[in-house]
Amino acid sequence: MITGDASYIKRINRSIILREIVKEGLISRADLSKVTALTRATISAQVADLIDEGLVIETQLEHYTVGRKPIMLSINSEAGCALGIDLDFDHISFTVSDLTGSPINSKRIETNTTDYGEILNLLVEQIKVFKSEYAYSRYGIVGIVIAIHGLVGKDETIHYVPRLRWNNITLKNDIERQIDINVYIENNANLSAFAERVYVHHETDNLLSATLYSGIGLGMMMNNEFFRGHDGFAGEIGHMIVVPNGIQCNCGNKGCWERYASERAIFKYLSETKQMNSVTYENIQKWLDEGDEEVHQLMEQFIFYLSIGLNNMINMYNPDMLVLDSELLRMYPNSLDKIRGNLNSSISHYRALQISSIGRNSAVLGACALAIKHFLEVPMLNLNYDTEANKKNASVNI
Repeated sequence: MITGDASYIKRINRSIILREIVKEGLISRADLSKVTALTRATISAQVADLIDEGLVIETQLEHYTVGRKPIMLSINSEAGCALGIDLDFDHISFTVSDLTGSPINSKRIETNTTDYGEILNLLVEQIKVFKSEYAYSRYGIVGIVIAIHGLVGKDETIHYVPRLRWNNITLKNDIERQIDINVYIENNANLSAFAERVYVHHETDNLLSATLYSGIGLGMMMNNEFFRGHDGFAGEIGHMIVVPNGIQCNCGNKGCWERYASERAIFKYLSETKQMNSVTYENIQKWLDEGDEEVHQLMEQFIFYLSIGLNNMINMYNPDMLVLDSELLRMYPNSLDKIRGNLNSSISHYRALQISSIGRNSAVLGACALAIKHFLEVPMLNLNYDTEANKKNASVNI
């Protein structure tokens, strides 16, 4: 039998209650008691504390036709804010969300340096701006989560960022020394997977999310927890070899998956063959619309090699949900059907394969959601993804 003191049991009950309030959006005390199996007395005492702390508010339903209007409970979305940061090679994206995970402010800063000291100063300066801007709320910025496009250890040390050439960086400690806010460091693919689970796929416990932009990263949610591996480096699936003695990769091997099935590989190839310094999605869409045979064949090859790696992933992890984050797949007609047609092994089993509805914002939204999870101390969140709200809060260059 598991036992604990009164304060421990109270924390557990609080976590259960907050999880259900977040999940339902609006819920009465009576329904909370039913879904949590906690006594009404326990619910009343805990809710009273949460209201005193400003985390929960009461709302009376106006349109209720039978009997007395129930008092509904919801998270006080304005009690504090979460700050998610996506630290990429040439830019940094910042998103501030309320406590229900809805974005309320976004900024994008172009970076023309890979120098750690310069980028650290830039981060600290911008965080201080946000901290001051949202100091009016009761809890201010409740936490900061930074998405890293590289290897992050279980101790949150940044071991290696290929495109920035960073090794063994203690970004978390360096920021916390200057700003009194909890900072968490996480791999960007893990945060994308977390966003997919939290905002979209509420009913799955086992989810894989592959991001295909600058390389190929794999975020893995297993039983609602990150699957990290021994040191925390699991998910570097882009360096799985799919073509023996193939194209040289920066990792030192040849024939790595991301050299054939990442968007970066497609853009690099088209820049060379079309003799253009910068190829855009708009260029590719135009060529596809015009029936450019070379581009169509390239996209078919992209899907072919993508399918090889996906087949391996499915066989290794047997996921419930597999999410692909790629703008090119969204653009190319019937891309999912083509991929499914290639996954015809009798031993490859998965329940669903989808293209991400969140897209490039997944890592930064996952960062916001993880900061909220830490602050509320709940085992998992179920939040709503509002497409229109996210469009209104699109990043701006500063």
